[in-house]
Parts: sequence; C-alpha cells; structure tokens
Amino acid sequence: MMTPLSALDRVVQLHGNRPAIIDQEQNFTWSQHINRISRIAGFLISLGVGPGDRFGIICENSFRYTELLHAGYWGGAIPVPINHRLAPPEILHILEDAECVLLALGKEFLSLLDSEEISPWHNRCLYIGPNEGALQQPQYEKLLSTTRAAVKHHADEDDLALLLYTGGTTGRSKGVQLSHRNIVANGMQMAIAMKADKTDVYLHAAPMFHAADLLCTAFTLTGAAHSYLPAFSPSKTLELIQQYGITVTMMAPTMIIMCLTDSSFGNYDTSNMRMMLYGSSPMAAEWVQKSIEGFQDTEIVQGYGLTETSPILTFLDWEDHKGAVETGKIEILRAAGRPVVGLDMRITDDNGDEVPLGEAGEVTVKGPQVSIGYLNRPDENAISFRNGWFHTGDVGRMDEEGILYLLDRKKDMIVSGGENIYTSEVEAALYQHPDVQECAVIGVPDEKFGEALFAVIVTSPGSILTQTEVINHCRDRIGGFKIPRQMDFVKEMPKSAMGKILKNELRRIYGSNID
Repeated sequence: MMTPLSALDRVVQLHGNRPAIIDQEQNFTWSQHINRISRIAGFLISLGVGPGDRFGIICENSFRYTELLHAGYWGGAIPVPINHRLAPPEILHILEDAECVLLALGKEFLSLLDSEEISPWHNRCLYIGPNEGALQQPQYEKLLSTTRAAVKHHADEDDLALLLYTGGTTGRSKGVQLSHRNIVANGMQMAIAMKADKTDVYLHAAPMFHAADLLCTAFTLTGAAHSYLPAFSPSKTLELIQQYGITVTMMAPTMIIMCLTDSSFGNYDTSNMRMMLYGSSPMAAEWVQKSIEGFQDTEIVQGYGLTETSPILTFLDWEDHKGAVETGKIEILRAAGRPVVGLDMRITDDNGDEVPLGEAGEVTVKGPQVSIGYLNRPDENAISFRNGWFHTGDVGRMDEEGILYLLDRKKDMIVSGGENIYTSEVEAALYQHPDVQECAVIGVPDEKFGEALFAVIVTSPGSILTQTEVINHCRDRIGGFKIPRQMDFVKEMPKSAMGKILKNELRRIYGSNID
C-alpha cells in the first residue's frame, strides 16, 4: 500500500530500534515514535477529530509537528499546516475553507487567540509543546500521558491525506489536496534521486507548513533520523549541522547564502553533510560555486516542483553542478533538471498540444505525485487538471537531453526568500486603500532574497500617498513577507489596447533601475 501509515509500519518493522527523532528536548527511536503517534491519534479523537476531519497546525518546526502529521494519518484525520506568517484574516479563511474542527497552536502563536478573527477558536484549540502549567487550552503532553493508542485507520491510497494552502489567482489561498499515494510516491522518487539511507539524519530547515518539507518523506521511508530547526538563523543552522551530524537538508538559496555569508561560517564542522538540496527558486551560478567551495564535503543539488506535485518534479544532480563549475559551462545551472522517475512531462501550447523540442510552452505533467485537485475550486480544477495532465502555469523548454529550463511564470508569482507570493493577493490588499486608483506588483532582482516585491501605484485624483502609509495599510491585511517595501507612485500605467496593465513593461522599467 502506498500510504504514509503503511510506510511507517515497514520502518518500525525494519528499523524499530534506530533513531527517529534527534532533538534538543527529547530523542526517540522509531518504535517510541510510533507509540507516541498512536496515542496522539487517540487524544485527537477525544478532542473531536475523527476520520475525515481536518485540523489546523500553526507551530515552529518541531518533532511534535511531525507527530501531529503522522497521528493524522494514523487516525484518518487530515492535517492542515498553516503558514504562521499570515495575517489573522488569512488564517481564518484557511480554517473556514478547510472546515477545520480543531486548531493546534505552538507556544509562540497562542497570542493569535487574542485577535478578533481567531479568538472564537479558544474552545477549539490544542496547545502544542511541553507541559506549561495553567492554560485554558488542552495540553499536548498531558493528554498524551493519559490517552491509549487509537485503532489504526486504514486509508485507501487515493484518499485525502494532507491539505496544503497556497496562493490563489483570486487573492485567496487555495487548498491543495494531496492523497496518500501522492505523498509516498514523491517520497520514493526522491529517495532514489537523493540516495536516501537509514543512516541519514535529515534536518527540517524549510518551514514545515511549506510543501518543500515533504522532501523529508524520502528519508522517513528509509528509516533515517529527523532533526528540527525551529526558526531559521544561519548560526543556528550551522550549529545543528555540527551538533547532530546532519547528513541531508533542503534550503532555499537565500538561506544557503545567509549561511555562507554569516560571520560564524567556518567555525562549525559540516563534514557529515553529504547532500544539500536547494529549491523554491534558482541560485545564481556564482553562489552555486561558493556553496560547493564552502560546503566542501557536500553534494549540491536542485529540485523544482510545486505544492500540487507533492512537491518535486525535476532534479538537477551533483554531477551537473560539479561539471558546470569545473568546466565553466554554467548554462546547465540555469536548468530545473530532469523529470524524476515515474513522471511524464510535456511542454504544451495554449491548446494543450505538445510543442517541438526546444520550443517554449507550458510545463504539463502526469504522475503519481500529482494532486487530486484543489478544495472547493471546481473552476480552477477544470483549468489546471485536464485530461489526466496537470498544467503547472510555468513556462519552460526541454532540451535534447530531457533537461527542463524554466523561462517565465504564467501566474505572476514572485519567489522571495523561498516564499511563493502571488501578486494578485498583494494587489487585492493595496486596492482596499481608498487612495489607490490602480496598482500592479512585480518582482525585481534582490541580492538577499532572489526577488523582492515592487509596487507601482496610481493614486486617486488629488490624493497623496507615502511608502509608510502603504506599508501600514497592508500590515493587517496580508502577511509581512507579502508587503512591498519598494514602490513608485506614477500618473499612469503602461497598458495594452484592451486596457490591461503591461507588467512586462513595468519589469523592463523597474527591473534594473531601483535605488
């Protein structure tokens, strides 16, 4: 069976006494981990979370986050990881859209219950963390110590396992439904690509609400150990790599660059780390070279994917990276890589027909890791999931060796610091200001984050806006990472004959001329 629970059964059978969790607070073997998640599934049921029910999770990276995900699989409930950087109205939308019956909150996020939007969840909240004394909310460890193991829920491979929310073209997050088969299939594909082994120690450096963290499934399948970086900082990342003998991790290019440029780099032993995957955005060739030089014992590799594909579609391996740096032929470093095992990929035109090799078109895929569709979005499902193929919205070309090169994004998505930001969401927030007549948000180059948000605004006649006013207006409407920090106020926008704002022209104007 291609389900996470059957995979866990196999891991316990083969590697029960091997380490599953290596953490500053507690360490667990795989047998101990399974014992805990069976009881966590039990207390979730006692809190009203049964098979088919959804529950939200807002927490920093931790072993308890993993336990909640696995307990959901055990009891047949569907975890809904939520980006903790979102504003309360955005969080509320996800909770309501997913019809969550419970919200699990880490200590750092209990203050969300003080917000108007989340305050009604006081009585439907679980505190995640070690015992904390007197709290109104049910406490994780206290419930765990008094609850018996739940009976396993045996799901079908195509049943919904996980709901991950990503930006939507209407300005609202949309729920990507991932089945049990989706998660395990991509785990198997990446276990092959990354040569996952039971002796590995995987560091959860990417935020666990993000699809990128699903890469860890490859290492769960093989009985490897897991360690956790609660919140990213360069020095803490390097410290954990040394302290726990981390062998594999995944980071956005921004995170890797911050490690390489941190004053503490060089003070830590990273020699155990055999492989580092970067993803969420490309990395400039010079930084690839610096990464290879800085992490001398580490193979640098790249993965491209989407939330809808669980998440990895293509893989650019170590030999490609090493060869490009050694020969100076760096063109391949601009590639997204080769399709993973078991994936069919086509480059298609607007009619869905395959274009000739080397020509540009939409990246269209079919495989066992492709989502079963968006929640409550029949119109978008009809557009994106057609005739058994998923239309990614990304524009690319394939060369004669089967290597994919991405060229542009049809969805106007900006990738800043590894976060996917949809301009429509930001523009919707800007338009709520009464003095904004027209606006457009584009991505511009940024040395630290890869891309930064830049807003171009036409104010209402007779009105004057400042950058500070715009930023303050956005704070209560969208997450801080979505707020443009750079902007220009103009009299008119470049437009097509049909009156459509020409974002390509805005990119030309502002792409290299920002103070």
